[in-house]
Amino acid sequence: MASDASSALAERQKVQNFLSAAVSGNLDLFKKLAAGFDDGNDLAKSVAAVKDANKRGALHFAAREGNIDVCKYLVEELKLDINEKDEDGETPLLHAARLGHIATSKYLVECGANPAIASELGATALHHAAGIGNVELLEFLLSKGAQVDSQSDSGTPLIWAAGHGQEDAVKLLLAHHANPNSETDDDITPLLSAVAAGSLSCLDLLIQAGAKVNITAGGATPLHIAADIGSSEITNCLLAAGADPNATDEDGLKSIQVAAARGNRSVVEILFPVTSQIRNIPNWTIDGIINHLQSDTEKKLEGTVNPHSENGSSDTVKLEVTPEAKKKAAEAKARGGDAYNNKDYSTAIDAYTQAISFDPTDAVLLSNRSLCWMRIGQAEYALSDAKACRELKPEWSKACYREGAALRLLQRFEEAANSFYEGVTLDPENKALIDAFREAVDAGRKFHGTDKQK
Repeated sequence: MASDASSALAERQKVQNFLSAAVSGNLDLFKKLAAGFDDGNDLAKSVAAVKDANKRGALHFAAREGNIDVCKYLVEELKLDINEKDEDGETPLLHAARLGHIATSKYLVECGANPAIASELGATALHHAAGIGNVELLEFLLSKGAQVDSQSDSGTPLIWAAGHGQEDAVKLLLAHHANPNSETDDDITPLLSAVAAGSLSCLDLLIQAGAKVNITAGGATPLHIAADIGSSEITNCLLAAGADPNATDEDGLKSIQVAAARGNRSVVEILFPVTSQIRNIPNWTIDGIINHLQSDTEKKLEGTVNPHSENGSSDTVKLEVTPEAKKKAAEAKARGGDAYNNKDYSTAIDAYTQAISFDPTDAVLLSNRSLCWMRIGQAEYALSDAKACRELKPEWSKACYREGAALRLLQRFEEAANSFYEGVTLDPENKALIDAFREAVDAGRKFHGTDKQK
């Protein structure tokens, strides 16, 4: 038994050393270690079979580090499959593009790598090049037939570029006729992404290209987002482009109320002359609006349920979320989003945890962290966050979806179906929820064997 354990450990170390050589780019060492897998029949087949726990092989690692010599050996001499996918559905080209390795990406494409292949989340090499603002790589991929409006779970390459404030990438994609009004399943557009990223330059480009300013996603307009983050320049830009200051969000609030609640005085001052008076604010002045909204926010927070009390009960606590805490939460949330897009789910979880510590009243943060827990298979943690999310925002259909997804992973199909159904009752037109409900019901029948014909 001890001998078997020792042999298994030695084999794991052998694999680790081999893949580490691909990472380091030491071609001579890599070839030497590769020979150690030669069983005398087919070296290429033996090397192709060597993978880590995420099904990434040597070519994935070499491409990720931009080690073109190792890539050449694997592709030209051993004839490995250049489009092989790892557990996340990512090819060597996707790994190279994410890190901006231009020469390696070009080499792989010239050798047959397909730039149209997407990961499990729909992201292509073009998405990654757009997100990091690598214009040279963008130009090359587009010249090789990459689709400028290819969709992913996080939207098109233009949404990625705008969401990371990549002005040159936005300009290039628009020049190649990218749709400035493309949408994700959550109704996020390039313009919304640019506003959330605080990128005035990207916002200007998108407006010039015909991006709509009076759109709604997650119950809020771009002007609401600008008011929330406190950007005077973006607020002015949106108003000049025709943004409606009297549009309300899902809570019935106008942008001026959002700005006042956050203590963003400069934005309140901009919006005040163009916003129609709100009846329930008795003192319709800049100071009166701010004082009214700040007082109203404090009253709401006094009765907020703490979803993380030790005994799991609905203890009421007074939560004072200051504008500074909101700002820090937003910064941590942005880091979490970047890490998630890079498939670094552990880092994303850490970032969202920091954000939640700054603002425990934001249900979106719990929803995002729940999804990250799902991505690494931690269904119990995902469920805990989803339940806490629902407590904070019980009328939000996405919270129901998160809860249902976690329950489904735990094979608690009946409960999952109930959660999805509750989401459907909140959002009857949500196809994702409807499909998830049906799938959970079917999975439950198969799991219990009740789908068999009698």
